[in-house]
Amino acid sequence: MSHILSKHRAAALVGAAIIAGAACLPFAVNSSSAFAAPSDTGGVLAASGSFASVVDADKPAVVTITTTMKATDVSADQESPMDEQFRQFFEDQGIPLPRPAPQHRGSQHAMALGSGFIINSDGVIVTNNHVIDNAVDIKVTLDDGTELPAKLIGTDPKSDIAVLKIQAPKPLQTIAWGDSDKLKLGDQILAIGNPFGIGTTVTAGIVSARGRDLHSGPYDDFIQIDAPINHGNSGGPLVDRDGNVVGINTAIYSPNGGSVGVGFAIPSDEAKAIVAKLQKDGSIDHGYLGVQIQPVTKDVADAVGLAKTGGALVAAVTADTAAARAGLKPGDIITAVGSETVKTPKDLSRLVADLSPGAKESVSVWRDGKTIDLGVTVGGNENSQKQAAAENSDSQGQNTGQPSLGIGLADLTPDVRQQLDLPRSVSGAVVASVNPDKAAAAAGIQSGDVIVSVNDKPVHNARDVKAAVAEAGKAGRKSVLLLIERDGNKTFVAVPFAAA
Repeated sequence: MSHILSKHRAAALVGAAIIAGAACLPFAVNSSSAFAAPSDTGGVLAASGSFASVVDADKPAVVTITTTMKATDVSADQESPMDEQFRQFFEDQGIPLPRPAPQHRGSQHAMALGSGFIINSDGVIVTNNHVIDNAVDIKVTLDDGTELPAKLIGTDPKSDIAVLKIQAPKPLQTIAWGDSDKLKLGDQILAIGNPFGIGTTVTAGIVSARGRDLHSGPYDDFIQIDAPINHGNSGGPLVDRDGNVVGINTAIYSPNGGSVGVGFAIPSDEAKAIVAKLQKDGSIDHGYLGVQIQPVTKDVADAVGLAKTGGALVAAVTADTAAARAGLKPGDIITAVGSETVKTPKDLSRLVADLSPGAKESVSVWRDGKTIDLGVTVGGNENSQKQAAAENSDSQGQNTGQPSLGIGLADLTPDVRQQLDLPRSVSGAVVASVNPDKAAAAAGIQSGDVIVSVNDKPVHNARDVKAAVAEAGKAGRKSVLLLIERDGNKTFVAVPFAAA
């Protein structure tokens, strides 16, 4: 049913509801939940008591998109990659989703349903990529019932946006882009689309949250809404009280197949720029840097002498990439790309993804207690690498001001190296014990971890580690930044000083 971003985690899509042929909806849907949506306004009313004027203006610009796919592309016996990724995301949070019942194919083709909206009177339509992905034929039904063939102009799986074009006998009614950056929690919104193929439907709600990251790619910055949206709504517009598009309805969390008031939309400010590029070039080449990054916590900032939190801590640099050629190193904190400030790892991912391969840009990094600028020639991302893989940092302990971490250290003897299956290239000190009541334990340090650097300085044995920690204490640092090797992976952990 939904086939995009196969290398990413994402939300369960609400578009491309299968309506004929071989497949079924990704989660079980009962008829009561399916047909409750059209009259559900979520208990929200416009200031005038009605949204009728907004609907009258926008509804003619909303279309239904029907795609024909080969039955082999829509397996009824397994979920689509996108549904499976969303399921995995929520199950990682401890929120289970039901498994769909197996179905049998009934024909060689299947039809899927989604929504879209017209942005140019000559027939340019915006929708989700997953609505038209793998389609062999695309048809658009206008609000007046006119059915027209559609041509795919461009698509970007990473942002889940596609642009279509139809040839209409007369200029078409359009809907204007709005400013999603102005949205605040509690603002009223409307979702328009064709859920379950029952016809154009309008639901109302509020903005529940901003900046939701569902781990689907570098552009994750979803608007969360409580307006009921369901399968078939994907690609339809999310509009504000002025009737302008502030988002593209894309996904829902649904434990029962119907809407439970947790929906997600791509912000219009992001979508508008991508649509413009797709109209011009038909595709988007995203930039690639080649770093693994993690957040800069207060303890990380204290450890490296940074005055405040913010930026993206480089945990690893991939060989023969733009980052490696520019001289980026593990331990660097990226604080800006060009004139744009990097406050979080997600900021870096988005800024890099927005750059074109081959573009030359300046990257500001915090290194050795000062800011330096590095020139980067942005790489390409043709192999679907992540622009910057943001890793969750370990939880941090409490700072008591004394230069002790609460760990026992040992040198890497041949026996220890063999036991931990460490290559000769790895040097450092092994964590032999961890006091469960001290800062290192709270920071996530475990027995068997190998400390390979302290405050970005390589260490070769336990004595080096102790000396580096003592030096940091004398320098007035409140914590130390340890580079840890565990199970073949390296990650930075900031450990605040604790009482011995």
